[in-house]
Amino acid sequence: VPGHDFGIAIILLTILIRIILHPLLSESIRVQKITNDLQPKIKEIQEKHKHDKEKQAILQMELFKENNVNIFSGFFIALLQLPILTAIYQVFLHGLESGTLHYLYPFVRHPETINPLFLNWINLSKPSPIMVIAGAILQFFQSKMLYPSSSKISNKTTKDNKQTAAFAAAQQQMLYIMPIFTIIIFWNFPAAMSLYWIMNSICAIIQQKMILRKLNIPKLSNQTNSK
Repeated sequence: VPGHDFGIAIILLTILIRIILHPLLSESIRVQKITNDLQPKIKEIQEKHKHDKEKQAILQMELFKENNVNIFSGFFIALLQLPILTAIYQVFLHGLESGTLHYLYPFVRHPETINPLFLNWINLSKPSPIMVIAGAILQFFQSKMLYPSSSKISNKTTKDNKQTAAFAAAQQQMLYIMPIFTIIIFWNFPAAMSLYWIMNSICAIIQQKMILRKLNIPKLSNQTNSK
């Protein structure tokens, strides 16, 4: 890329991947948001038919069908991104050494070395606690967008208040657990991985805002619960 900035190359790569996967990611975001909004209703079905697993499964599938939700789409997206993440990890971990640059395509000029500095400031070949924490914070806000707020959950209270309270508490715990896992996983990784994660989260937040505004998810979830 112009300027030969390794960090800029990672940012452009992240944006390119998000653009290519946009149609699939959009569907995944829609399904995840609706599924989260339907959790109180699912809990209600499970509690009402707790001794009949078959009835639970039938009613849940009907609920998903009414809201045009394919529960396997999220798994497919995760499976699709796995080889991409694996390849990027291998490049950041082993592919930037001078002895591996001969694997570049013939039409790519082989640089003598790759400058790992991003904006002449952050060394992307070494761990960066600041970038790891920034990635965890963005992960928190990205996940929070797809969960119903506590006020919405309280308005959807069923006859079993304890069940609803437990569900709300579990959701709040997950919002904090995932960023903690992000810190643990990326803490000793090269900062290049953290930069990719940060840009991926920023793109996801922007994409989620656009999709949720377009789909008007809150209105849909209210109609679902009124049924």
